[in-house]
Amino acid sequence: MNYAIIAAGEGSRLVQEGVSKPKPLVEIDGEPMIQRLINIFLRCRAESVSVIVNEQMTEVREFLEHMELPVPLNIVVKSTPSSMHSFAELTRVIPPGKFILTTVDTIFDEHDFDMYVRHWEDTSDRSGLWAVTTYIDDEKPLYVDVGSTGSVVAFRDGPSDHDLYVSAGIYGMTERFFPIVRECVERGESRMRNFQRAALNAPMMRLGAHEMLKKVIDVDHASDIAKAEELLYNAKLDN
Repeated sequence: MNYAIIAAGEGSRLVQEGVSKPKPLVEIDGEPMIQRLINIFLRCRAESVSVIVNEQMTEVREFLEHMELPVPLNIVVKSTPSSMHSFAELTRVIPPGKFILTTVDTIFDEHDFDMYVRHWEDTSDRSGLWAVTTYIDDEKPLYVDVGSTGSVVAFRDGPSDHDLYVSAGIYGMTERFFPIVRECVERGESRMRNFQRAALNAPMMRLGAHEMLKKVIDVDHASDIAKAEELLYNAKLDN
């Protein structure tokens, strides 16, 4: 499995709340977030890891350049206006085949994530596999309407009467999605959720959904660090 990380955001909310380190290097349970993700990917059978950081994150770039991995590490250094634009830049280095994309601040239970990875590895009847969760942590969640067969039916900015899930910010895809995100950028789209809607509506594309059984937390605020560490502590007890 190939993996990709969007780590090009400025982390401005963390800075405003007194967190001085660049977001990818903020430690969760004693480990920088970007290192934690990469280590989990390696344990989940990584064949390559691709990362984008912004041009101001020299400390993060140097951290990555000094990592010695048993698989190729592709680093893109470019400042972008959105996560969708960052993904479009990553498409230039992600190898063909199945891959999983997430952002650097996504914290999840490793065992739960591994089940998702195995589901995507074994999936042959879906174009992509979106991780979804019933735990709403995002300030502006993207609601996901999942049909009875496990396919994504719609993405919504607000809940409907039957929406149980929101996007967990973890996406299983192949290179078939590359032209879709590039076309979104060319059209002037600026949000990852717009790419997701475009992918769902693209011809011959069928998106599946995988429910994450444990919480998935985005570290956007300083208070989220404690939430993430509590999640990992409880995961150790459960596993």
